[in-house]
Amino acid sequence: MSAPLDHKPTVPDMLQTDAPQPEALSQAGWLGRAITVAARVFAVCILAAMAILVTEVFLRYVFNRPTIWAHETTIFLSALTFIFGGLYCVARNTHIRVVLIYDVVRSPVRHVLDVVISIACLGASLFFAWASWLMVKKAMFRPDGSFALETSGSAWNSPAPAVLKMFLLCVLVTMSFQFLILTFNYARGTKAPKGHDNV
Repeated sequence: MSAPLDHKPTVPDMLQTDAPQPEALSQAGWLGRAITVAARVFAVCILAAMAILVTEVFLRYVFNRPTIWAHETTIFLSALTFIFGGLYCVARNTHIRVVLIYDVVRSPVRHVLDVVISIACLGASLFFAWASWLMVKKAMFRPDGSFALETSGSAWNSPAPAVLKMFLLCVLVTMSFQFLILTFNYARGTKAPKGHDNV
């Protein structure tokens, strides 16, 4: 009697690994580990946004008592999560990049490219952080210099626009530090663990 055929679908070798994947890229250092821990908070923001939307639908169509804050709050929570997502991708080295040259060169050249790419990304992050600061100044202060947060102008009139701009500035500054750490660690020769190749 012949052995039964194994009908398991074939999975590429790169996906068949029992080794636990690190939460953050090793070159990301302590900051990368902190970012991956903080990401759990922002994952909860998505769940909270969904719960608020479900509640709003229930209040609007069952009791005919819509709220004035649900729409803005869900946008605010989703925006926080998406802004933080960029920083999270940097810490895990899962951001999108064009690898036309990177994939065809040898490992020593890739090492040099890692340093160059990190420096270029550091420069871009610093530039956008500076541009973000210009937005934050306008969102936090009146032309006469007095403190006043920019609001949404809706019936609820929350300060969400100002808070989002301040959060974006904080994320970009943190991202700059993260690229600085990556540059330093790549330059001193810290290798990426298997499964965290540049993508």
